[in-house]
Amino acid sequence: MNMPVTPRIVVQADDFSAQDEALRLTSGRKDVGALVTFTGLCRDEAGTLSALELEHYPGMAEAELTRICEQAIERWPLTGLTVIHRFGKIPPGDNIVLVIAASSHRRAAFEAADFLMDYLKTRAPFWKKEHLVAGDASGWVEARECDDKDAARWT
Repeated sequence: MNMPVTPRIVVQADDFSAQDEALRLTSGRKDVGALVTFTGLCRDEAGTLSALELEHYPGMAEAELTRICEQAIERWPLTGLTVIHRFGKIPPGDNIVLVIAASSHRRAAFEAADFLMDYLKTRAPFWKKEHLVAGDASGWVEARECDDKDAARWT
């Protein structure tokens, strides 16, 4: 029987180190056979974007991330799980989100990380506004149908 997994869930303005977070999850452990990490970065949108501004509802965002993580823990035999999501103005090239799924075997870690990103894109209460190099804000980024299709495959 697997030991209970308590996910590490952080919503913060500050940057993070994927390497440090991976070490935090695996240091001194012998039960982790696979570690899958996904780091989402801010793109420059072909040089037109100066920053992406992410807003969230404090408390609500953490609660929803917790629910999504609990679903992953129920579905796959994970030995560890970390989700970090940033908010605020993020320039191109900087980190936005980190998902680390640890398991005894690769398939569970890959699938859990994929599931988490699909659900974070569609269910987590974060809103994005693009700030253009031209100096104005282009407005809020709309949800994409392809993200909903990706998430629907898990139901």
